[in-house]
Amino acid sequence: MSVEYILLLLSPLFLIAIAVELLKKRASYSIKEFSLNLGLALSHQATDIIAMLALMPLFLWVHTSFALFTFELTAFMVFCAFILQDFLYYWFHRASHQCNWLWAAHIVHHSSMNMNFSTALRQSLFYPIVGMWVFWLPLVILGFPPELVFATVAINLAFQFFVHTELGPEFKLLGKVLNTPRHHCLHHASNPQYIDKNYAGVLIIWDKLFGTFAQFDGEAPRYGVVERHYELSFLDVVFTPWRILFKNLKQQPNLASAIKLLFNKPSKLRP
Repeated sequence: MSVEYILLLLSPLFLIAIAVELLKKRASYSIKEFSLNLGLALSHQATDIIAMLALMPLFLWVHTSFALFTFELTAFMVFCAFILQDFLYYWFHRASHQCNWLWAAHIVHHSSMNMNFSTALRQSLFYPIVGMWVFWLPLVILGFPPELVFATVAINLAFQFFVHTELGPEFKLLGKVLNTPRHHCLHHASNPQYIDKNYAGVLIIWDKLFGTFAQFDGEAPRYGVVERHYELSFLDVVFTPWRILFKNLKQQPNLASAIKLLFNKPSKLRP
């Protein structure tokens, strides 16, 4: 089952969560931003479907030709695939904040000044182009079937929808292992002490292991990105980051400098 089918099946739960949050915290929603986030989600899903159709033959070929192991489809094998995919998601997410090429797509998700369930829908149509799918190839090379790999990706993304809210309990015990809304609100914050923290998809243990974990220190998170304020405009949110990146690339003295900038930290860019 593909990523899109799983997310489509779960969409009623997403809509119920948004409705409940809207009733309890109306101030964080606006019709204009909700419409923008929904448009971003639909465009992202469209490019994801195209990418899936184009890339699945590649993943099947890699699995057939280069798989190191052959796994039987068991509950334990699915569990292992889920844990490994979440580990790889952590590194994809961390790289997306440290590399201009990936950040040009990922910044779309962080550009909102609000934090609510609709923010989870705020995704870039450029994810397939920047190469998010490359991070799942190690699972296929290990021997996990591509269909299972993309199913675990979908389940991971579905879980992440529910951490995009300021509502809900603190989850003190579960929060020692799992990503929670409190953890993820800090990840979206532009406060200096929270920037580049809490990259977790499902398991917060990766942040604790690799030194990127942050706890709430009493200062309320301020949402948005440091670089600039983005308008509630599809064109601004999706394409302006690329315009800024290419403007900076053209200003480089040679190809080596341009390549270095492409994979450098976003803080090196000048809007």
